[in-house]
Amino acid sequence: MTVELTQDILHDAGIGNFFRPSQLEPLGIPYHRLRQLEAEEAVERIGWGLYRLAEAEPTERYSIASVCARVPNGIVCLLSALQVHEIGTQLPRQVWIAIPHKAKAPVLKGMGVRLVRFSAAAWTYGVQETSFEEVPARITSPARTVVDCFRFQRLIGREAALEALREALQDRKVTTAELTRTLEELPSRHLSNILTTGVL
Repeated sequence: MTVELTQDILHDAGIGNFFRPSQLEPLGIPYHRLRQLEAEEAVERIGWGLYRLAEAEPTERYSIASVCARVPNGIVCLLSALQVHEIGTQLPRQVWIAIPHKAKAPVLKGMGVRLVRFSAAAWTYGVQETSFEEVPARITSPARTVVDCFRFQRLIGREAALEALREALQDRKVTTAELTRTLEELPSRHLSNILTTGVL
């Protein structure tokens, strides 16, 4: 079975840029063939039990999927979460991802990544399960993301935080009630003052 034929089979089956070995057996591609494809550099192993086609064309979520595959316990957050939720106009050049406060920073050579550290309630509250390019991932919810923009204002800038709040409320991505509940778990004095006074 040639590289081209294998790639055609994967494409015809609707398998995206990323795939798992378990997806190959029903297509008649034995596991040993995967090893051969890896040796021939037709596929690349990028995480535990996760591969990608070497000739895969990058998509809008490709960078995020690649980072999530390499940091399976991470949480997509801040500017990257804003982009995914379509809040505001931020177009981050890096993938913003959170890791546990005391975790060892992953080695991500050649990838544009901005690491943030979460601890305690920040690691679980307002975090949703999702996937990018079939790669399992976690991401902060819209309300959590807006609150985080104020909590980490020194990292992303005041204007980006204010824009996120304005756009999220205007487009009904979040409600003031959701923001208030999130602030009870993850306080931000600045955002609390804005919600209390109604002045941005």
